[in-house]
Amino acid sequence: MSEPFLSASCPVRLAFVRPDAEGLYAGALVPATRLSAGFDLRACLDAPEIRIAPGARVCVPSGISVQPVRADLAGFLYSRSGLGAREGLTVAQGVGLIDPDYTGEILVMLLNTSGEERVLRRGERMAQLVFQPVIRPMWEVVERLEDTERGSGGFGHTGR
Repeated sequence: MSEPFLSASCPVRLAFVRPDAEGLYAGALVPATRLSAGFDLRACLDAPEIRIAPGARVCVPSGISVQPVRADLAGFLYSRSGLGAREGLTVAQGVGLIDPDYTGEILVMLLNTSGEERVLRRGERMAQLVFQPVIRPMWEVVERLEDTERGSGGFGHTGR
């Protein structure tokens, strides 16, 4: 097998903002595999665990703050596939956004989509953090948009 492509990288400053947070991330500031896109965020709880009722949301601190050195990168929080598929714990808003100028602690809003109470333990991997480029629009106001094959057809319009 040929050598996979190398992805771009950018320095990102990281601060541990809760007591013992650094210990939760010891040896865990690298991707799970060489080509993994996300970094696992851990539950930096004051208590050993929290219980999340079915359908409930809970705001979980990660214990870290981040700051990309480039303004065109933002952090995005995604659910961990295993935690979501097996346990029903997902990022509540679908995807969380960490703007490049936000320097506060990363907080993860988790939603229990299962029909049973779930337990999240201190130090458990709860979400993934992925840095992605951001393109800011330069708005050009026009009277009318150009015609396209699809036009204004909405959901299911293409029949595929």
